[in-house]
Amino acid sequence: MGVSFLSTLPSLLPLAHDPPPTTTIRHHRRLVPICCYDKIKTNLHVSDEGHFSLKRRDVLQSLGMTIGLELVGSSGSLGTANAADLIQRRQRSEFQSKIKGTLFAAIKANPDLIPSLLTLALNDAVTYDKATKSGGPNGSVRLSSEISRPENKGLSGALSLIEEAKKEIDSYSKAGPISYADLIQYAAQSAVKSTFIASAIRKCGGNVEKGNLLYTAYGSNGQWGLFDKQFGRADTQDPDPEGRVPLWEKASVQEMKDKFSAVGLGPRQLAVLSAFIGPDQAATEALLASDKDVAPWVEKYQRSRETVSQTDYEVDLITTFTKLSTLGQQINYEAYTYAPPKIDITKLKL
Repeated sequence: MGVSFLSTLPSLLPLAHDPPPTTTIRHHRRLVPICCYDKIKTNLHVSDEGHFSLKRRDVLQSLGMTIGLELVGSSGSLGTANAADLIQRRQRSEFQSKIKGTLFAAIKANPDLIPSLLTLALNDAVTYDKATKSGGPNGSVRLSSEISRPENKGLSGALSLIEEAKKEIDSYSKAGPISYADLIQYAAQSAVKSTFIASAIRKCGGNVEKGNLLYTAYGSNGQWGLFDKQFGRADTQDPDPEGRVPLWEKASVQEMKDKFSAVGLGPRQLAVLSAFIGPDQAATEALLASDKDVAPWVEKYQRSRETVSQTDYEVDLITTFTKLSTLGQQINYEAYTYAPPKIDITKLKL
């Protein structure tokens, strides 16, 4: 039996804060002087035949200046739209960073809830029904009539962690409360990343500094880009229909395969999400390995987890989890953005 994903949980307690991405790309603005057309000095060259030509440098300079002035002199709608888009992206990115910090701290203090956080995210998502385009990761699992269902037994502790984190997040949100739909999926993301880092620490003999360095250098932090972009799910106010989520601990492999197939996932995705199906990943994988369709993938990911970088496992898990976390959802890409404070230009010192 290969190394279990969740077997690294005891190593989570001494973790430092979520490490930053390995590479930061900085864009530096250049100040470009603006001059009037009548001050452009253009060098003309007269040939022996009396024809004149412009230096390439002068042509490019004039052309660039013309385009620039046309943009400045236009209505400004395009430039304004682009500027607003950049501001919104920055606002969402900054908000996400604070959310992850809050969740990481909460999970660090309650590592025993990691399996429940993963299952909570799974159960909220697999209510999706392709035929009716209903259900999915819409936060319905938070509702008392749904969290009390048999398939969600034992998940109330994870929901309580999310509710407490939500109070803190809403207190510093500048654009209204975060949705449970988003927060449930982001809590699972933080749980996954925490366990990835814990695995790296374990491979470094428990050395936290070396483990964080290993994950930073060889881990999957950069693979989360698409997941982070899908930020803006709306909460439903009604519970999803009953009977859409299996009792995972009692379900046969075929029942699990059927459920995953119903939401557009296959044996490969079932194997890679084994840690989401109940608290004992090793037991789940032993069951999944009894099926000829799932067994090859279980073995593949067990081997991958034994490697230094466990790339195959991490990348496939992130890819699958990203798809799972958006089933049937319309993402509002302007969610959590707000109008920037107005600047009184009359008070600026030029």
